[in-house]
Amino acid sequence: MMNRRHGFNSLRKTERIGLALGGGFARGIAHVGVLRVLEAYGVPVHCVAGVSAGAVVGAAFASGATSTEIGRVGAEMRFRDVARWTLNRMGLVGSRPMEGLLQQLLKQSRFEDMPIPLGVVATDLATGDPAVFRDRGDVKLAVRASCSFPGVFQPIVEGDRLLVDGAVSMQVPAEICRQMGATRVISVVLPPPGWSASRANAVSVVNRCFQIVQARAEHTWRAASDVVITPDVSKMQWNGFGSAEALIRAGEAAASEALDSILPWVVPEAVCA
Repeated sequence: MMNRRHGFNSLRKTERIGLALGGGFARGIAHVGVLRVLEAYGVPVHCVAGVSAGAVVGAAFASGATSTEIGRVGAEMRFRDVARWTLNRMGLVGSRPMEGLLQQLLKQSRFEDMPIPLGVVATDLATGDPAVFRDRGDVKLAVRASCSFPGVFQPIVEGDRLLVDGAVSMQVPAEICRQMGATRVISVVLPPPGWSASRANAVSVVNRCFQIVQARAEHTWRAASDVVITPDVSKMQWNGFGSAEALIRAGEAAASEALDSILPWVVPEAVCA
């Protein structure tokens, strides 16, 4: 089985593969299963971009962590590892505990030191535009901003900006991979849990608003994608941290189905040893 470092030497010279990871809170652990398959088949990744949970997994991978290392931390993760309940007029929880989680996951903590170029997307509350972090700066701050689900997590202050969840402005950051030089983009989208008005609460209402807005803009990121991987996680709840292994298996299954479209980008020697 070849690793991703070998893969860089086997990539067709004209192809540069980008990996765009969407959000999904705890269900984002499914991204680990996708990474496992790419590693197993020696598929090289030239750049990674992520929003929300995809930013956490993408940052860890770009920093040099393997899917096994990321999966191990993900399996042990609980809500208390990313949030702390607090009284604040802009959110119910603060994301300061996420610093400790990222300390475990990241091999490097600055964009300029990443072995694989990384893009992280948050949303500028004032303008409504994507706030894209890449090239230089603090990865932890960018990831915390990208994960700041509005109404639940407090926004992150960055200079004179208030930043919230990247998925508000960009569901899957395929376009960011293009901007970073990718000629082929693998996008991973995590379908949301089904909506039920009878079981609605404040979080599910906000999440449903996300779904409506994202559905109207879905054509944009799909147009920038060459392959879309959709793990079957729709029955998993947003806070399903205890379902890590099932989520990872869903990611593996979906990525395996996409291999016929991905492997032709890599020369035969990259996948036969």
